[in-house]
Amino acid sequence: MINMLHKMGVKSSMMYVAGLASIGASVAVWFTSNSKEKAGVDRADRWGIFIGEWAPTFFAMGVALRLEENREEMRSSIEQESLRGSYTDTEGRIPSRAGV
Repeated sequence: MINMLHKMGVKSSMMYVAGLASIGASVAVWFTSNSKEKAGVDRADRWGIFIGEWAPTFFAMGVALRLEENREEMRSSIEQESLRGSYTDTEGRIPSRAGV
């Protein structure tokens, strides 16, 4: 699932922002529910906790996506090293075709 999200273009920073937004929304929903509804603090607590429970999931997905991003960076740097090694001589220069 994380690989699929990564391929779709979802970045780890997006998930971190979603986690922080969830925390902010949790507080906002608690205050709104507590002041607008007459059900009392119990219902406000339930709403706040419900929204607040999303934050750890978003943060965990952000960490998993960051690991996937690092894995892709490592893969591309290894590929570049192998390509560079196949096109250069022992001194790191690209061989000339002038003598051919």
